[in-house]
Amino acid sequence: MKRAVVLLSGGIDSTTTLAIAMADGYEAYALSFDYGQRHQIELEAARRVADSLGAKEHRIAKIDLRIFGGSALTDDVDVPKKRSEAEIAHGIPVTYVPARNTIFLAYALAWAEVIPAGDIFLGVNAIDYSGYPDCRPEFIEAFEALANVGTKAGVEGRRFHIHTPLIKFSKAEIICKAIELGVGLSLTHSCYDPSPEGLACGECDSCLLRLKGFREAGIEDPIQYAKK
Repeated sequence: MKRAVVLLSGGIDSTTTLAIAMADGYEAYALSFDYGQRHQIELEAARRVADSLGAKEHRIAKIDLRIFGGSALTDDVDVPKKRSEAEIAHGIPVTYVPARNTIFLAYALAWAEVIPAGDIFLGVNAIDYSGYPDCRPEFIEAFEALANVGTKAGVEGRRFHIHTPLIKFSKAEIICKAIELGVGLSLTHSCYDPSPEGLACGECDSCLLRLKGFREAGIEDPIQYAKK
């Protein structure tokens, strides 16, 4: 069976990407990160998702991006709330974690080289997203080129491919795809600033994009919110 490393945060996008990889016949090795994020509850969701979908293996890499800070997710900075769609779509928000996808993909590449696997799946999309520069197609293409010149496997002729099956999907389309694949969306977590009880805030950019996607898909979001 083909093997693939799948980056898994526990959110809708990465969960759907894992389901797609498995539906495409890959033996999935799910990789999550404990990077000092304020919403560490997402790791519990990642565990639930990996178990539910039947990933071959699920590892959580512990790194601490708080040593650099520079993000509302890793620093003592307020997470933006109640922003309009126009505000969310404009500029790069303070929830951007410096070089996060570059770091995550580097770890995924290292594991792929060892397994061995030639495929890495990442759940980025460039339509309903928060303006992060490391979610764009040109970044993915550049990293794939890097992978093939900067590894022993690549130099010896084993090509690496970075798969982004959701890159042109809206959030509503991602939700519909997840349901089509039988994904339990109640297992997922998207909120950047959950309550102490683990409820989604309903007001951060990630919650607002998630709720917008469910509305446009005509489906009720199965998770609980502190505010909605």
